[in-house]
Amino acid sequence: MSRDRGTSKQPHDYGYGQVCDANGKAIPDLAFDEANQEHGVLRWTGDRSVDLSERFPIGSQLRILPNHACATGAQHQGYVVLPADGGDLKRWDRFGGW
Repeated sequence: MSRDRGTSKQPHDYGYGQVCDANGKAIPDLAFDEANQEHGVLRWTGDRSVDLSERFPIGSQLRILPNHACATGAQHQGYVVLPADGGDLKRWDRFGGW
């Protein structure tokens, strides 16, 4: 993840990225609040009566849509891309050395 807080001055601040379920559906009450080298800290901003251990049991998978793609993408050798028409997955290899 990038340390970019690019949405901090927008009407909805997503922290370091928008938190979604494993299928990519946004979870509006869960914010990616803090980041360091190895960890991301999520913060629940919704109804405090929600049992988070029940809603997100250990092993739950989440997807983060990062605010800033450059630093995020630079960590990978290539990208697996799903075409908008639902066709076959494609691989885009990264290059460097501008």
